[in-house]
Amino acid sequence: MTGTVALATPLLGAGKPMTKLQVEVTDHKGNPVDRAAVIIRFVGGRSVKKFGRKKNVRWEMKTNQQGLAKMPSIPQGKIQIQVIADNYQTYGESVEVYEEERTVQVELNPPQQQYSAH
Repeated sequence: MTGTVALATPLLGAGKPMTKLQVEVTDHKGNPVDRAAVIIRFVGGRSVKKFGRKKNVRWEMKTNQQGLAKMPSIPQGKIQIQVIADNYQTYGESVEVYEEERTVQVELNPPQQQYSAH
């Protein structure tokens, strides 16, 4: 007797609420920062398929001339935002997003003077 068994496996992210995220990057004077690297890491959740290991979901974009980086729809939950730009201090923050649309405003500071303790 020959039979076919169909297993239904839900898709990851199917049916989960999503957020349209936009990151606005400015300098300490309020001017937009062009071509800043914006890295978003999804922190929440563990994968059942990978025996409890963390899901490694990450997006990378650059800002446009207005200092905006528009991300594709991402799952709602806790994320880490990192912004790297030439001639500015690196910025990092953990944020929880549970809205349909969210704009995160990031202000970059100029680099500090180097000093030596010796």
